[in-house]
Amino acid sequence: MKKLFRSTTDSKLTGLCGGIGQWLGVDSTIIRLLVVIAAFCSFGVVLLAYFIATLFVPKANHFSY
Repeated sequence: MKKLFRSTTDSKLTGLCGGIGQWLGVDSTIIRLLVVIAAFCSFGVVLLAYFIATLFVPKANHFSY
């Protein structure tokens, strides 16, 4: 079972979307677009969840993959 980590190589802000993309096997650009669309539709609740998840999801080291 794969673990979820924040990406250190595919990072724009915190690396969370890059890590989710690697975890799901999907391009991280798609994840980022979905997060932005969801943030506008939820009036910022998704952004709050994003930053809370950033606190709990550990940053990947080079041995994590």
